[in-house]
Amino acid sequence: MLVSRILATLALAATAIAKLKIMPLGDSITEITCWRTMLWDSLASARVTSGIEFVGSMTNNPENCVGASGSNWDHHHEGHSGYLAINIANNNLQGWLANTKPDIVMFMLGTNDVNGGRATADIMAAYTKMVQLMRAANPNVKIIVDKVIPLPYRQSGIDAINAQIPSWASSHSTTQSPIKIADCATGFSTSWLRDGVHPNSSGDTFIAKQIYPVLLSLIQASLGGGSTAATTTTTAQGSTTTTPASGNCAAMWGQCGGIGWTGPTCCSSGTCTVSNQWYSQCI
Repeated sequence: MLVSRILATLALAATAIAKLKIMPLGDSITEITCWRTMLWDSLASARVTSGIEFVGSMTNNPENCVGASGSNWDHHHEGHSGYLAINIANNNLQGWLANTKPDIVMFMLGTNDVNGGRATADIMAAYTKMVQLMRAANPNVKIIVDKVIPLPYRQSGIDAINAQIPSWASSHSTTQSPIKIADCATGFSTSWLRDGVHPNSSGDTFIAKQIYPVLLSLIQASLGGGSTAATTTTTAQGSTTTTPASGNCAAMWGQCGGIGWTGPTCCSSGTCTVSNQWYSQCI
């Protein structure tokens, strides 16, 4: 009887474990494109989607994006066509965050601000306010800021934002709530824009490849399946080089993470990949 009760309690505890909540935040470049679908496919290939969910008040799919597993990808997002970073910071984000309390927020914003003639300083101030709101909703939130994709016009404004992002991220990042950069600008060709603003399939592929390794690293660390001491470098082509943390690392096929795991969380060979919340393996 005691064993049955213990097993039932463990089963209920496992069921009660919430998934890691990830908010895709942005404007129409987030809402009416397919890079979110491609990103989900990559995360599914890394076997982490069982432990995560995309969150947001929106679930629309204007481009009828279909992933590798058909329509079985998480459609939730906070991409809002035409919205400015300044207006999101001042009028919208607090409510969106209150409804979802995301663990990770990834955003690309500023295109509409630039098109509206807003000053770079005001756009970066909006970035800062957004971070403050994110941390007020969840002090441990992890943040990914995407460098803004180039446009065939008003590029000086986009360049100004992207030039500010590294120093801004460094000055506002903390150990508890780090800010990471996904470089979606360097190497992006304006020929990958279907209408002068929004990416076509090639542009979507590029954006997803740039965000994927940064997001995967945060997911693995958050789920206990990756070492925060490892160094990950993402190139403009989307390739990733990982240098294992010092000390003893698990061998190929060995366990490298999971809830309650006290062994090594880095891999001497292969990549630490989350199978579920309880087990990660070097593969």
